[in-house]
Amino acid sequence: MKRQENQAGAEAMESLYPFLYSDTSDLQAVLGQVRASSVAKVAEILALRRAVAARDGARIADCARQAAARFAAGGRLFAFGNGGSATDAAQLATLFLHPGGDARPLPAFGLGSDTAVVTALCNDIGVEVVFARQLAAFGGRNDIAVGLSTSGNSANLVRAFDEASRRGMLTIGLAGYGGGKMAELDSIDYLFIAPSESVHRIQEAQTTVYQVLWELTLDALVPSRASGPSGR
Repeated sequence: MKRQENQAGAEAMESLYPFLYSDTSDLQAVLGQVRASSVAKVAEILALRRAVAARDGARIADCARQAAARFAAGGRLFAFGNGGSATDAAQLATLFLHPGGDARPLPAFGLGSDTAVVTALCNDIGVEVVFARQLAAFGGRNDIAVGLSTSGNSANLVRAFDEASRRGMLTIGLAGYGGGKMAELDSIDYLFIAPSESVHRIQEAQTTVYQVLWELTLDALVPSRASGPSGR
């Protein structure tokens, strides 16, 4: 059984990176395979991002306007996810809080960043409440909850969205595949799905979604010049 699992793992890796398993010593041939693999992956990334933009572009813009209204009312953003999605959630929070340059910083927090809180909740109660408990403690009606998952099936995200919705927060979900359990929730106001079965492509598309969401939120917070004297 173990040998079969190892063989399956090796075959999976070879299918992803065939040039690493090539018997050829021809450098140009190896470089050609690397280039072909890279070009194919870029094509997949572009196709998925275009699909998400075509289907959800208008909804992302509307979501940004809603988020801007929450920030304008003194709200904060709370981002969360598991594993690689926890890293993306932390990056999303950092993007809003420390954008760099002349961009306006906005209050945002990654709920997986406080090791003491996360480990205490996981150990004392259970991993399924690790985000919901934090939202229960900090979340208010003007706040925003953003949850990221590749599968859409994370139980602790489901609990978190339900808690955020009960508190009147604006809820935003990013998922992959077909959306999983997140697609069945009434507690998510805006769900953006990257329809792919590749975790890598999903996370790359999600990065684009929240980058655009941030940019459009900042734009929505800038008063329209048309409302000034020169715009009359």
